Amino acid sequence: MKILVVGGGGREHAIVAKVSQSKKAEKIYCAPGNAGISELAECVDIPVMEFERLADFACEKEIDLVIVGPDDPLVGGIVDVLKKRGLKVFGPDQRAAILEGSKAFSKDLMKKYGIPTAAYESFDSSEEALSYVKDAKLPLVVKADGLALGKGVLICNTREEAENAVRQIMIEKNFGEAGNKVVVEEFLTGREVSVLSFVDGKTILPMTSAQDHKRAKDGDQGLNTGGMGTFSPSPFYTEEIDSFCREKIFQPTVDAMAKEGREFKGIIFFGLMLTEDGPRVLEYNARFGDPEAQVVLPRMKNDILEVMQACINGRLNEITLDFTDNAAVCVVLASDGYPLKYEKGIEIKGLSAFSKKDGYYCFHAGTKKQDGKIVTNGGRVLGITALGEDLKKARENAYEAVKWVDFSNKYYRNDIGKAIDEA
Repeated sequence: MKILVVGGGGREHAIVAKVSQSKKAEKIYCAPGNAGISELAECVDIPVMEFERLADFACEKEIDLVIVGPDDPLVGGIVDVLKKRGLKVFGPDQRAAILEGSKAFSKDLMKKYGIPTAAYESFDSSEEALSYVKDAKLPLVVKADGLALGKGVLICNTREEAENAVRQIMIEKNFGEAGNKVVVEEFLTGREVSVLSFVDGKTILPMTSAQDHKRAKDGDQGLNTGGMGTFSPSPFYTEEIDSFCREKIFQPTVDAMAKEGREFKGIIFFGLMLTEDGPRVLEYNARFGDPEAQVVLPRMKNDILEVMQACINGRLNEITLDFTDNAAVCVVLASDGYPLKYEKGIEIKGLSAFSKKDGYYCFHAGTKKQDGKIVTNGGRVLGITALGEDLKKARENAYEAVKWVDFSNKYYRNDIGKAIDEA
């Protein structure tokens, strides 16, 4: 099979690495890719939002399967464009990708079908939103309705913070068009868990659990980011919780989308909060999480292409997912100053250390080749992932591997997976 992976971050590097292990993979392309991905695939300089150019390339190269990584092209309708050209694509079409593309849609869907989530109100008027937060119970969560690179969620402990959040999103347009509408939710407390799942429109197969760390600084301080690290599995996601989620959340979501005429094929990412009153859905994503993919995919035993083909063909019920009985921890190495201002183009040293080590991965997120060197090209630069017999060993291994790589403005959290000690 000839494969085209669309995207150029750590998630796509993890996908390409997994695809490269498949006996079915004859040739892999990635658009636009990055320096790390170029070791495994031929990178093609086409931006992810240029759908017709991607379609032209896929048709010219007679691509057998296109795998779409990021949220923007999915929500923008890339799958519809590619399918019209006769291509096989792994990912939801535009009607289904709204599950991630609009938080108001997903909240209304959960309310309609009785899927447990936080109480909420949505507003397309800043005046109405400001009026609501003046009297609403604190703390509150204010969310931009649309896509905001994982950063459009503001937790507000005071009335002033809530009003500022509404102004930032709806009036100052800090997140652009994503802030035309806001969702204001009750604040939930508990353990956060992420569960990625394969879906074929009817059947859903959850993968192993993971937990992300969104805040930029140690102790969950600082601004929200796209993710500073993650671990898998979550010790807090028990068999009992899994059974509840499969019955009350996972399958009902797939069924609800089908009933709404929005059949979902691809990946549904469930962001869950394990509250005292049971699991609640915080958010849906319509694709692999990043960096969750970087700890989940290295533990998956299945041939990923077989699973993706089963999703496309509606035969997921014939697949049994299998994961290794170990653990993985990913520590993101970022450019100091992320997620705001940071310097790019800095040489990265020590990358060759990973080629000699089993159970260690260096997934490139924001890198490029320049004058024969690999340099930084983003806020999140690398995802350093390590396996271990258990979570404590995997965490120890990951932080050891962090020392192998260096660039002058390297920044990372020191407490990824610290919650493991409390399990």
